[in-house]
Amino acid sequence: MTGPDVAASGRRLRGLSGILAGGLVALFVVLLVGWAVTTRTGSPGPGTGMLVGHGVAAVVGVVAQVTADRRRDRIGLLASLLVLAVAVAVLCGYWLF
Repeated sequence: MTGPDVAASGRRLRGLSGILAGGLVALFVVLLVGWAVTTRTGSPGPGTGMLVGHGVAAVVGVVAQVTADRRRDRIGLLASLLVLAVAVAVLCGYWLF
């Protein structure tokens, strides 16, 4: 791949990882609101483990995305891939299996 192709693919990867990092934060906020509502009504809702896991995943995703946005080297690439891995791990670990 040539220079412009590499830059375009890097932008796309950072864009995708940015969307996923934002999704992790949004999912955590939704779970937190759901927990607050279910706690007040006495209904079953998300447990502590789910809240902590999603909160940690959101923080890791945002920190990795900031790193990916600030660096255009191998570290930035690895940070983008970390966001992807965390999003897949949350999806598989909490929602699919």
